[in-house]
Amino acid sequence: MLMSKVIITHKVSDVNNWLSFHKERSDAIAALGGTDVVDFVAADGSADVALTTNVKFVEQFLEGLVASRSQELQTTMDRHGDVGPLTIYVEK
Repeated sequence: MLMSKVIITHKVSDVNNWLSFHKERSDAIAALGGTDVVDFVAADGSADVALTTNVKFVEQFLEGLVASRSQELQTTMDRHGDVGPLTIYVEK
């Protein structure tokens, strides 16, 4: 089965705090079916961040990330300083 690249962008309250949680973020995304998570920060020094991940089952991934987000995942995102909304791009 082919993998689709997914890009997620959003703001964070503190970029360095967000970066410090890479392993935990990667584990949370893996639980949704994502692999090979790469973090990106805005070159202009703003609080805009992005990440990429490879996903086999995009609809299932999006369901768990957005439509039926667990309280555990929301707590993780809050700890990382995520500020919504998420903008999600899917490779076609």
